[in-house]
Formats: sequence, C-alpha cells, structure tokens
Amino acid sequence: MRKYRDYTDSELSNLLKEGNDVAFAEVYDRFFNALYLHALNRLKDKDEAKDIVQELFISLWNKRETADLTNLSNYLYTAVRNRVINVVSHKSVETRYLMGLPRNIIVEDCITDHRLRERQLANIIAGEIAQLPKKMREVFEMSRLQNLSHKEIAEQLGITEQSVRSHVKNALKVLRSRLGLVFYII
Repeated sequence: MRKYRDYTDSELSNLLKEGNDVAFAEVYDRFFNALYLHALNRLKDKDEAKDIVQELFISLWNKRETADLTNLSNYLYTAVRNRVINVVSHKSVETRYLMGLPRNIIVEDCITDHRLRERQLANIIAGEIAQLPKKMREVFEMSRLQNLSHKEIAEQLGITEQSVRSHVKNALKVLRSRLGLVFYII
C-alpha cells in the first residue's frame, strides 16, 4: 500500500475533499513549516504567525468540501498571505484609532491602572508586615512607618539599639523573601 507522503498534492486534495483525515494530516505536515515561515517573515511575531497557520488549517478542514483545491500549495500560500494582510491592516486601523483618541483618556487609564496596582501592592506589603512576629513588627513599623531612629525606638521600648537593628534587619530579610516573588512578577 502506498504511503500518504508519496501522494501528490492533487491526490491529497481529492482525498481531503472526501474527508480523509490522514490525508489532512499529511497536508498539515507537508505545508505547516513553510507556511509558518512565510507568515513569520511578514509579521515578525512567532505566536501570531503560528496562530494564522493553525487557523488556516482549521478553516481548510471545515471548508474542504467546497474549497477549490485544484492547486493546493497555491491555495494555502494565498490564504496565508490574505490572513497576514488582514492582521496587518487590523493593526493599522487599531493604531490609527488609538492615535485619534484624546491623550488624556489614555493617560487617565494608565494613571488609574497604576493607582490600582499601587493600592494592591500596598495591601500585600501591609499583609506581610502584619504576619511578622509581634516585637519585630512593632519595631519595624516604628522604624519605617513612624520614621523613628533606632535610638528613639530603643528608648520607647526599653531595649538596646542593637536589638532594634536586629529586629529591623530580620524584618527586612523576611519581607524580602516573602515579597521577592511579588516584586519579581510586578
């Protein structure tokens, strides 16, 4: 029995029209990389190029009975080219639309988003500070929130300045380790 990779494009087209999924898989294997590179060359975006080619094959399967597949490679390259043109023109329209918006709308959205993220981050930090051991939290809050010196904190709490330094140092170490991932993500 002949293997599908030995079939011509025309034979695969006929089998594809009949709904032969193995022929479809062969068409996919035969053309995917070339079509992907063709789209990537135009778009310069790997994900977008891959999406276009995959959507093309989905469309090919769905329209296999009605599509004119007499010249399969020509059909596929033309379809990719048209999809690339659609993506580029959509981006152009999107850019013109954004450029036409008043600047203050875009800036206000950015400021609002920034404020929201700032509040969320402040809540996360406050939550982590609240989880510190009681004495360490008290010393840290006096140092960082009330802006007291180590000497002033030591006098108010009746502990040594060295203890204050140790509490602040340890609090910062704990917070860095707990918040490190949060800051990395942000």
